[in-house]
Amino acid sequence: MEMQKTMMGLILLLLLSASGVSAWTGEIHGRVVCDVCGDSSLGPEDHVLEGAEVAVLCITKSGEVLNYQAFTDAKGVYTVAETMPESDRWDACLARPISSFHEHCTQLGEGSLGVKFSYNHPSGYSHTVRTFVYRPVSVPTYCI
Repeated sequence: MEMQKTMMGLILLLLLSASGVSAWTGEIHGRVVCDVCGDSSLGPEDHVLEGAEVAVLCITKSGEVLNYQAFTDAKGVYTVAETMPESDRWDACLARPISSFHEHCTQLGEGSLGVKFSYNHPSGYSHTVRTFVYRPVSVPTYCI
């Protein structure tokens, strides 16, 4: 699937180049972690969440709405990237966590409902979204 997306992006880039349209590439990434003690500070007991789902919704300069779905990797990082004509580039986006599949860390932390941001980076640059935090339903006794 990832290879297929990469190939489609390369084909789009070649088509855009051949037609004289200026291509633009953008990237959005962020992290998802488990705040084990629920204390709003990341410490040695906390860990990244692999497989957490994040939705990214972007509005382009031409008014089109694009919806992306991403999952975190082993480092807790999700990434969304796109190559498109410069005239259709992202204008503003909203990133929000959808779910955590970790059995002990499923409650969204405060302030992790979503992040809206303008995307005004030149082609080839990326935007880092602040970390989304999940917490356990019950805090382990060693945290108390």
